[in-house]
Amino acid sequence: MAYKYQQIADILRQQIHDGTYPPRTMLPTEFVLCEQYNVSRQTIRKALTSLVEDHLIERQQGSGSRVCEPPTLTTVSPSRPLTIAIVATYISDYIFPSILREAETVFSDSNCSTLIFATKNQVGTERKILQNLLALPNLDGLLIEGTKTTLPNPNIDLYRKLRDRGIPFVFIHGSYRELPDAYYVVDDNYGGGYQLVDYLYKKGHRKIAGIFKSDDIQGAQRYAGFSEALRDHNLPIDDSSLFWYSTENLDMLIQESALLPDLLRAISSCTAVVCYNDQIASFLVKTLLRQGISIPQDIAVVSFDNSHYSESSSCRITSLSHGDQNVGGLAAKILLKICRGENCESIVVPWELVEKESS
Repeated sequence: MAYKYQQIADILRQQIHDGTYPPRTMLPTEFVLCEQYNVSRQTIRKALTSLVEDHLIERQQGSGSRVCEPPTLTTVSPSRPLTIAIVATYISDYIFPSILREAETVFSDSNCSTLIFATKNQVGTERKILQNLLALPNLDGLLIEGTKTTLPNPNIDLYRKLRDRGIPFVFIHGSYRELPDAYYVVDDNYGGGYQLVDYLYKKGHRKIAGIFKSDDIQGAQRYAGFSEALRDHNLPIDDSSLFWYSTENLDMLIQESALLPDLLRAISSCTAVVCYNDQIASFLVKTLLRQGISIPQDIAVVSFDNSHYSESSSCRITSLSHGDQNVGGLAAKILLKICRGENCESIVVPWELVEKESS
């Protein structure tokens, strides 16, 4: 839990960003803040010192605390190419190469130099990367895939430092609830979960299992759409037919550890299963076929991403696709617009169903 002075600093920081205290205006006096938050003057002074360190206010003896002018965002200049950092959970695995390739192409076409980092979906690694980026003298923007976005993130303070220094950032796949105003390009995860159940229902399935990832917001949102569709079609919502996995135990699962029987039990009484992505779906298809279970005759398997896993599976997997839209390219274009001072909006990318042999 944050200390009291940190909580007060966060409240004041948000009030500065939302215009409650515009640039060049004075914050309430220490005495007023002590009364307002029922804390000691020492606590208020520590909160104000935090805002000074973030370059949000300036304090002068006898004059109080004045809100600073916001920093000017970097704009594209022919004399100096922009330096953009791309931070992904993984670089070479699954769908990330195509996302990074599209983003790099957009940046290269705009004469940007790019730095690429991978967190491996670890918040400690993310923190080290953000600290190193904040130390760079000429960082102009950040394209980032959040780390374990379902969970509270201890690195929000560093994202706020980036914002306070005028360094724009755009999230892909999932942003943090603590940064509600951040720009993002994300999949329509809720809609995708709903769409897959609706598709299976129309194919005649009435008992549908689900396999979802627990530590990234995509998993929670896909489950939300999945469960809402079950409810709307008056199908059973059975916790025993759900299997949840995380970043940490994915490798254990794929290596057929003790987790595998739990997964197979979850789907054993169902005629169809919605998988979190093609990677887990491909593993499931291989496992079921090896056990003599026919797909889709015994059980249908559907998934997300329409990746190479879907195509190379021994039974090609029905999967949701973004068509010709690429999350990395879209996010890169938004980031460049912000750097140029242009208006832009976050994007939720819709899915298209690509039907194959697994359903």
